[in-house]
Amino acid sequence: MARVARKKQAGPRGEHDREAFVALVTEAAEGIVRAQGPRALGMRRLAAAIGYAPNSIYNGVGDLDQVVLRVNARTFRRLHAALGGSLEPGADARVNALVLAKSYLAFVGADPLVWSLVHEYALAPGTTVPDWHGEALAQAVGLVDTVLAPLVPQAEERARTVAALWAALHGLAALSTSGKLGAMTPEPPETLARMLVERVLA
Repeated sequence: MARVARKKQAGPRGEHDREAFVALVTEAAEGIVRAQGPRALGMRRLAAAIGYAPNSIYNGVGDLDQVVLRVNARTFRRLHAALGGSLEPGADARVNALVLAKSYLAFVGADPLVWSLVHEYALAPGTTVPDWHGEALAQAVGLVDTVLAPLVPQAEERARTVAALWAALHGLAALSTSGKLGAMTPEPPETLARMLVERVLA
């Protein structure tokens, strides 16, 4: 018996299935932010970039908050890949902890405007953050947890350590990419990140 092809859910104009349409919108939004910054991202500009009406984005993806969450989840997945690719198999946990910090700063420094969307954009009060967004962030954070496990075997203590390091590096990266770090210290962010990791793990 011949197999019947399963019909995909159509996109707003039937030109893309829903998954492809979401990817189209996400990539276009990311491109706008990368070229012009977070404040340039709006539904009309995004719709014009992909050749659809704004209502198509609302219907296929959601409002601007949902678009931003899609971009940020994609950013976390790219960060996870970058961090994972930087690890040195078989290396000492302290060495890999420093490698992760360096890789994190390099990732942010290479794409500062897209990364700034993570911490500059404020979601509307009451916005529900989907599971897939939390899962994307958890994947990236999970790499740090895995690397630190030999050094901080107690799970609760390690969770606090990971959160503290992540928050500190996030702040360091934000100050660095905004140009404000130089007003505080002449030290490069990589030096400060190394000092931070070494002090926390001492």
